[in-house]
Amino acid sequence: MKDLRKLPPVRFAAGLAAAVALALTATIAAAAEPVFPPGSRVGLVPPSGMVASDSFVGFADPNKNAAILITILPARAYSQLEKTFDADALKKQGISVQKREPMVLALGKAFLVTARQVADSKRYRKWLLVAAGDNLTALVSVQVPEQDGTYPDHAIRAALATLSVRQSVPEEEELGLLPFAIGNLAGFHIDNVLRGRAVILSDMPATSAGAESDLAKAAQAAAVRAHLLVAAVPGGPDEADERANFARLAFNEIGGIRDVHVTMSEPLRFDGQPGYQTMAEAKDARTGADIMVVQWLRFGNGGFLQMVGIAPSESWTSVLSRLRAVRDSVEPK
Repeated sequence: MKDLRKLPPVRFAAGLAAAVALALTATIAAAAEPVFPPGSRVGLVPPSGMVASDSFVGFADPNKNAAILITILPARAYSQLEKTFDADALKKQGISVQKREPMVLALGKAFLVTARQVADSKRYRKWLLVAAGDNLTALVSVQVPEQDGTYPDHAIRAALATLSVRQSVPEEEELGLLPFAIGNLAGFHIDNVLRGRAVILSDMPATSAGAESDLAKAAQAAAVRAHLLVAAVPGGPDEADERANFARLAFNEIGGIRDVHVTMSEPLRFDGQPGYQTMAEAKDARTGADIMVVQWLRFGNGGFLQMVGIAPSESWTSVLSRLRAVRDSVEPK
């Protein structure tokens, strides 16, 4: 770094002003609490003017066409991106790299790429931060119109320096991202959420086994955790007499099961709405364990809810009552 004292007076003053601005902005950002976009474990203190987006994971200033997008990748992705995130690779995406540099973050190692990009005949300044956490890699992409002076480089860098990772996302927050409400989790835990579309609920894995002779059986049962998929899907059959065939086709698309023997397939009503129930005996495709599978379809205007529950056969009776409790508590928003 150049010694500011050796610069000519005008350049010294400009350099000093930039350094002071960066330090002041960083101090203010560090004093603020990080903001986590709904459903994201990764957050930061956004620059003044940007707020959490309702349409993507990140922050936006729609009036300035500026945005910060956050993507969470597996932990192993960091080493891969460290090797491949170079000028040649980014040039193929229309991104012209100006500089790549290491960046010190509280959560771990990181590197920052500053660049320019032309998209839809518009020119943008761009910052790409890749950071390694304990069990994830965060890719943060910042885009600001080139002619806009609202978000200078020092403000973006100060915001990126506050990148934080929280241990988990509160269940209430994750459920709030769905187009339906679940009033009763019936002892299940949130396994994964597909924003605006679906949730997977599951039992926690078994923590202990019984007699030594039952160890293999217990391990197999733990590997096939009881779980329930609840998804809002657009479309569906137009006529009532098409629902049986539609339910059969939907059931055939369920992954991870084999040797399926359907034991029940019949119309069902959910709180006055038409639906369909399919139940079957099967085997888990990965472990070969005996399992039971149920699919409930609840039809509505312009779409339907699909609920698929799977559990080990030996615990099916108790699990089914819990699956039904969740099913009966689901209501479209």
